[in-house]
Amino acid sequence: MVEFSHTPVMLNEALNGLNIKPDGVYLDGTLGGGGHSREILAGLSLAGRLFAVDRDADAINNAGQNLNDERVTLIRGNFSEVLDNPRDYFGSDILFDGMLFDLGVSSHQLDTMERGFSFKGDNPIDMRMDQSSEFSAKEIVNEWPYEELKRIFYTYGEERYAPQIAKRIVEARDREPITTTLQLTNLLKSHPKRVYQALRIATNDELGSLERMLERLPDRLAIGGRAVIISFHSLEDRLVKNAFKNSAKLGVITKHPVTPGEMELASNPRSGSAKLRVAERIQEQWNKQTPQEKSN
Repeated sequence: MVEFSHTPVMLNEALNGLNIKPDGVYLDGTLGGGGHSREILAGLSLAGRLFAVDRDADAINNAGQNLNDERVTLIRGNFSEVLDNPRDYFGSDILFDGMLFDLGVSSHQLDTMERGFSFKGDNPIDMRMDQSSEFSAKEIVNEWPYEELKRIFYTYGEERYAPQIAKRIVEARDREPITTTLQLTNLLKSHPKRVYQALRIATNDELGSLERMLERLPDRLAIGGRAVIISFHSLEDRLVKNAFKNSAKLGVITKHPVTPGEMELASNPRSGSAKLRVAERIQEQWNKQTPQEKSN
């Protein structure tokens, strides 16, 4: 098992976006290695509360050892389901003063080779964020028809060679099942990263979960509460941007997405595609002015 080590992406920008109230109630919807949660907790008083959610049992187990604090409640689940059924997960229809979502795959998942997220090495094709799920990337690679493979490679991976790659996979699996990352990577030749991204997104229904979460998010924020979302894919960022812009209950704080600075890019290359957006819950559902505009 790979040890958890997490460099939080745009940590200061995320904390500034949350505008933490010491006695507030906060949700980290993507706990991962716990880096963001740890810093949110540092900004809370003894009266503050933090709910930290992840669908990966490894993340919850790690946090149980390293975020052992009576102000923290750890919850295993998908963030969209948690917001959809707050009574089941929180015990009440709780409203949050801030929510943070750091989308995509965690460093731990990527670096734990046996999880099958990486195109390096020779491991089972898996890619499940929730390892209790019966559906994995292996089923997609070996069972989905050519047209569906082509679609997800185009859409989720933005891979221009999607038809050729899908055809190559279908022809290879007709000869023998494709069960390891080495088999798959050898078929992809010079195009593994985009295809692995597409398979991961499809396996975990990442865009569907994001859409459902964005629908429920405004109603789970207290008036003046902030939502901070960090995305790593153009499709994710577009969904976040439009949901913030079109909601009558949210005021957009970030007119343009915040991106990592030069120092962060140098120290953490995985942050390169990150975009951070912030919105605030407003009272006037008909008023689409930003909080800054209303104060002028």
